[in-house]
Amino acid sequence: MYNYHSNIASANMNTLKTTLFLGTLTGIVLATGYFLGQQAGLLVGLLLSIAINFGTYFFSDTVVLKMYNAKEATAQTHPRFVQMVREVAQSAHVPMPKTYIVDMPVPNAFATGRNKHHSAVAVSTLLIEMLTDAELKGVIAHEIGHIKNNDMFISTVAASLAGAISYIGNMAYYSSMFGMNDEDSSSNTFGLIVTIIITPIIATILQLAISRSREYLADEAGAKFTRNPHALADALQKIGGFTHSRKLHGSRMHEATAHLFISNPFALKGLTALFSTHPPMAERIKRLRSMKIR
Repeated sequence: MYNYHSNIASANMNTLKTTLFLGTLTGIVLATGYFLGQQAGLLVGLLLSIAINFGTYFFSDTVVLKMYNAKEATAQTHPRFVQMVREVAQSAHVPMPKTYIVDMPVPNAFATGRNKHHSAVAVSTLLIEMLTDAELKGVIAHEIGHIKNNDMFISTVAASLAGAISYIGNMAYYSSMFGMNDEDSSSNTFGLIVTIIITPIIATILQLAISRSREYLADEAGAKFTRNPHALADALQKIGGFTHSRKLHGSRMHEATAHLFISNPFALKGLTALFSTHPPMAERIKRLRSMKIR
């Protein structure tokens, strides 16, 4: 049986891996900037990373909530949901997050905010309708697990760095078309290929690795807070089954925010599943059902 308390070493290893991944992403940004412009490019890469991280750290939650037209939930409008969030927050020893309801075509939920003291939990109306009390509480606990583990900040930094790398790659592409002379082109062709094509792919893979590892940790934390891993497993099974039976591309859902949700709202199958922001649903459910909470 899986034991949460015996998994502390594994959680610490995941944190170490996340730190290494973030460090690697930062290194890629700086190295790419240096390749494009030597010392000046290195400075541009550094400043770009700082500017993007600053903006996303302080304003990403507001942007995401407005993107989905989230409405604040109160004890008067959604007493069941708000009370569950309060109970789980107390169990997790974190401040009460703000609570929001979003109208979207899938049963899903996400947490956002820059830290434990500035956080929010949002759920869709369809999620509240579909899940039992125990299942809904499990989902809420998963999201508060993200808050407890400071995952919103980590995922924001990872996404920002990956975005910066992609932006630099685009700059390299256009500079190669319009700004490179013949003498440089013969010596820098390989470097440009790495900068334009390979580097963004590596950044994306590292970002996905971070996101997936944090999902497992949030599952574990959520199961610990409610002491009911089977309820979260049941909820994930319902959410996953609903998502895979529908196509959301072209809807009001935004693929760039997929990593925020408890389950990727876009049904990815075959090779595209390799680029999912979340680990396989079947594996998450299997781990939860094997957990033993003491």
